[in-house]
Amino acid sequence: MATDFSDIPRNGDPAIVPRLFAWGMLGFLFAFLVNNALVVGFGMPGTKPIFQGGATSESWINVAVYVACVGVAAFYVISSKATSLRWDAMKIHRFNVYLIRAMFWSVLLVGIADSAIAFMRVEGILAGMFSEDTTKLFNKARWVGPYIHMPLIVAGFVIAAFTRTLGFTWLALMIVAAELLIVISRFVFSYEQALMGDLVRYWYAALFLFASAYTLFEEGHVRVDVLYAGFGRTTRGFVNAFGSIALGMSTVWVIMAVGFNGKTAIINSPIVNFEISQAGGVGMFIKYQMAAFLGVFAITMLIQFVSYFLEAVADKRDEPGHRDIAPAAH
Repeated sequence: MATDFSDIPRNGDPAIVPRLFAWGMLGFLFAFLVNNALVVGFGMPGTKPIFQGGATSESWINVAVYVACVGVAAFYVISSKATSLRWDAMKIHRFNVYLIRAMFWSVLLVGIADSAIAFMRVEGILAGMFSEDTTKLFNKARWVGPYIHMPLIVAGFVIAAFTRTLGFTWLALMIVAAELLIVISRFVFSYEQALMGDLVRYWYAALFLFASAYTLFEEGHVRVDVLYAGFGRTTRGFVNAFGSIALGMSTVWVIMAVGFNGKTAIINSPIVNFEISQAGGVGMFIKYQMAAFLGVFAITMLIQFVSYFLEAVADKRDEPGHRDIAPAAH
């Protein structure tokens, strides 16, 4: 069901308002991320000075990014009035699936590569393979991040374009294998390094944060059910649409507003500085990515909440193509 459009009608009764809200939200998200890159990477002031009475020409450029992105979203909706809500919902979900799949491949590749580098760094193997200057570079997170991690992340996005699995099962298996390696090395060979625990935490964080959006798609999150089970489909659609906005989207926007609030924010700062753990050179250089995971979680959850909102509105309108979720086995 992750990418299947076969049972979803492409055209339906026009629903301009909910589609404008949904695609406008995605346009605003894209503009927010672009402006965050402009503020952090290029020193632009952002939109804050406008509200503080100190607007500059660069501030208006940041505003123009929002206007342009939301405008493009509105143009798409108006030019495709007959598109059904469920078709839009599945299209948005399919993009989110690709994004999450790409991130899973990225952390898999980076985890294997960085743990291998950390092992060779701790055991002094790098010194026997490379020159002294090159060996020093492998001890610097500001070099390993851009020249080792980033190409692997790009490779993850490329691989994701040619695969159709989200990778949850395989990543969970890799976590089990990493934990097993720790047990065997510690209790059989009395050998343990900080990098081993770093790898497990790195993959655990990715598994739980990245899988959250797909869990929402599969209705797998815990729902405190007092009245919901007794509601009909249209009433459930209204409740889910309202909850997506009031509880879901609002929460992830708070995360992004705090985490991406300038260069010193809790997500931006570790990424900009390629922050590493207190273990220093004996561990993996992936702490900055674990901070970024929170941003990836918020972004993918917002995208999925938009898709969920459109499906809920379609249920409220009792449109065809409702997706039944099989109850989990107990």
